[in-house]
Amino acid sequence: MRTEDFYYDLPPELIAQTPVEPRDHSRLLVCDRQTGSIAHRHFYDLPEYLGPGDALVINETRVLPARLLGERAGTGGAAEVLLLKRLERDVWECLVKPGRKLREGQEISFGGGKLRAIVQSRTDVGGRVVRFVHEGVFEEILDELGQMPLPPYITETLADKERYQTVYARQEGSAAAPTAGLHFTPTLLDAVRAAGVDVVPVLLHVGLGTFRPVKAENIEEHVMHEEHYEITEDAARRINGARERGGRIICVGTTSVRTLESAADERGVIHAGAGDTSIFISPGYRFRAVDALITNFHLPESTLLMLVSALMGCEEAVRAYQIAVKERYRFFSFGDAMLIQ
Repeated sequence: MRTEDFYYDLPPELIAQTPVEPRDHSRLLVCDRQTGSIAHRHFYDLPEYLGPGDALVINETRVLPARLLGERAGTGGAAEVLLLKRLERDVWECLVKPGRKLREGQEISFGGGKLRAIVQSRTDVGGRVVRFVHEGVFEEILDELGQMPLPPYITETLADKERYQTVYARQEGSAAAPTAGLHFTPTLLDAVRAAGVDVVPVLLHVGLGTFRPVKAENIEEHVMHEEHYEITEDAARRINGARERGGRIICVGTTSVRTLESAADERGVIHAGAGDTSIFISPGYRFRAVDALITNFHLPESTLLMLVSALMGCEEAVRAYQIAVKERYRFFSFGDAMLIQ
């Protein structure tokens, strides 16, 4: 298939600039893959679509304040560094701006010298390997100097950093939020559990693989960037147990889907472990572990939209998105959600 097959027209005013309050008052487009029916609900209605014995799989990654704004040594010119993945203690894989001027050996200063970065090398996807120099605890300095790495289509300032975190975020390491989870509140999670659903945490640190644009004309030529995932023995046992008892495996977000599909064998059994995944799910993929998905509305021509199309079918995905545009749903990170079941 061609990348352009996943293009759709979106009026700019439907790109959500701020999150809905309360979190669970966003809208929910419910797509039934068996009947083709579509329902218009709110996210707080989600427990009605879940049943006893189901497993709801969430990604408990926490977003780093990974965007650093600084000055280039020697010229004082502006520089931006976005942390993607920790390689060693103070060595990170990053995206940088301006790329042409941040060559090997270039030093960047942040916060008046409280934190410095030295470019060590280029990566094969155009990023940089950067070594940070500092006194004190790096995470504390980053929390002070770093900004939330909001996508470029969000132009308004986020008043509360925590609003770009899920309420169940636990382990820091992501360069972007797993945004399908932003709709949950503690009260809603309690209601889900009260419906007999097991809420199971897994981990995938969101990096370049999730939001890197597809530049190849044919999607088969796109190569995903590796992202780190972890599934505990307890999580694997609970997910496999739900499947054995006839329950559904419902993933919150495409990152949870990619985690489970990376850890599943041909029979759909989830194996505990940690590693890096570059799995690319597109139409034609046979899902082994996932039965349903809660997800936001994604950018045109993105790998995330391709994953959605793989699960529900290309024609149905196009139809659902057309309906969402017509009904004025809010799109992207702070937008509304879909339940594909």
